[in-house]
Amino acid sequence: MDTLRSFQLLSLFFLVFTFSASVFAFNMPRLGTQRKTTQHEPQTTSSISNLEDLKTYYYTQTLDHFNYRPDSYTTFKQRYVINSRYWGGANASAPIFAYLGAEESLDDDLPIIGFLSDNSPRFKALQVHIEHRYYGKSVPFGSMEAALKNESTRGYFNSVQAIADYAAVLLHIKKKLSAENSPVIVVGGSYGGMLASWFRLKYPHIALGAVAASAPILYFDTIAPQAGYYSIVTKDFKETSESCYETIRESWAEIDRVASKPHGLEALGKRFNTCNRLNGSVDLKDYLDATYSEAAQYNHPPTYPLSVLCSAIDGASVGTDTLGRVYAGVVAYMGNHTCYDMDLYNRPTETHVGWNWQTCSEMVMPIGHDSKDSMFPPAPFNLNKFINECKSLYGVMPQPHWVTTYYGGQDLKLALHRFGSNIIFSNGLRDPYSSGGVLENISESILAVTTVNGSHCLDILVAKPSDPQWLVMQRKTEVNIIEKWIANYHDDLLAFKSHV
Repeated sequence: MDTLRSFQLLSLFFLVFTFSASVFAFNMPRLGTQRKTTQHEPQTTSSISNLEDLKTYYYTQTLDHFNYRPDSYTTFKQRYVINSRYWGGANASAPIFAYLGAEESLDDDLPIIGFLSDNSPRFKALQVHIEHRYYGKSVPFGSMEAALKNESTRGYFNSVQAIADYAAVLLHIKKKLSAENSPVIVVGGSYGGMLASWFRLKYPHIALGAVAASAPILYFDTIAPQAGYYSIVTKDFKETSESCYETIRESWAEIDRVASKPHGLEALGKRFNTCNRLNGSVDLKDYLDATYSEAAQYNHPPTYPLSVLCSAIDGASVGTDTLGRVYAGVVAYMGNHTCYDMDLYNRPTETHVGWNWQTCSEMVMPIGHDSKDSMFPPAPFNLNKFINECKSLYGVMPQPHWVTTYYGGQDLKLALHRFGSNIIFSNGLRDPYSSGGVLENISESILAVTTVNGSHCLDILVAKPSDPQWLVMQRKTEVNIIEKWIANYHDDLLAFKSHV
């Protein structure tokens, strides 16, 4: 990101959050296909070579798909990327695999998302990646700062408009390539997984099927228990190491005890080598909360970062106190740095700024801490407080019931059974967000594919030689399901043509 872009985001951050010293009293665990911290696995050769075949295009997208006011017809450039290397062509009705971008730039996803590139040779599929509006290079009004500057410009930033964008782009591509008979399989992970499943439900005439990886579509409107996310984080740590779990559980009170002493915050800052002075113990606790959650959520093989973190906590030298052990875990997980930024998870990145708005408008996911057997201190989700904070920040009220109203609510599984079809809900059961996922088959074609040891979005990432057999089999199961969808589609296509 260049200096000008960074300055614009910083300006936007201060513009949006002027009214509050901290963004939220409780920070919602992040979504996304990859962990925020920079300790990533190196890219594989297949993912790098795949980038050379990508061609970038820009579609002239309508700002507002659902109104007929003059300003609704304003347009912006929406980025999409195509890889046609393996495509069998329109004459063969070869499929189109479309990745639906989520709360980040396509530049972040293209190197790591492997489901399309890994499977396109087998299916002779066209690969399409579409960027989500208001992210990356698909930002209306000229810049992110202008796009989020007031209630009017922010109002077009929501999931309903986003999936309508995807519909318009996919129809444009099919028309441009004379590929009207090519079936479309949409793929997404995390928030993008929700978008993929919702797209299949709302636009079944465009998408034959959807792969919704790690999509917590039940984490709205109290359908899933609010403590579900942190219950799985706790379970993951406890199963990895009982002593690690106990150390973390005891550390919160110790942090508060040290902070309450004279010069206690300064002492904590030195113990944890923080880059800036702590304003309160909550700064450190929020940082650790986010770190533990991320370690559990993205506990990918072969490195298994949660195990790395716990091994460091448990392996600290004899006599190391609780806070010393916790700090050892931080260093092992984050890597050796001159200091540790307590604002790491709140930096004003494009994703952070954009997702805060989406969270405060429609994506209201009531996630909180429970006291029962949790390694975290109690912190229940307070909807009224959340609404008031969002209103003070943005000047509009969140709509916590809109997602369930528009896409399906308390009876979602029954509704999907009655009118939905061709959706794969894939989840790793060690992923905390699986607590809001679909974990059992709903019908013969709405299927849950789960793995006991899986983590967030792992199945749609680039395949690696080191992948465990259970992950290889999960992907194979998903591919077999898609093959049946496409085979049935081609049978139907032949049958309809024979009657014309």
